[in-house]
Amino acid sequence: MKEVKYLNEEDIIIKGVNVLLKELGPVETGRFLNIQRQKRLESIKRHKEWQKKLKKDEFLKEVFSS
Repeated sequence: MKEVKYLNEEDIIIKGVNVLLKELGPVETGRFLNIQRQKRLESIKRHKEWQKKLKKDEFLKEVFSS
């Protein structure tokens, strides 16, 4: 079995940015790196929102039907 060796984080970042620059160019690479991540809701708030949208009878039927 072949031994797997991982790159350190700094090397991964450098190689990744170099690939982006080569493929996208400097402007698009900058745009890509500045894309904001979608903010995560706090888990309880997210769960309550899920519960509001839940159709309980359909959900239970789907989970417990065979």
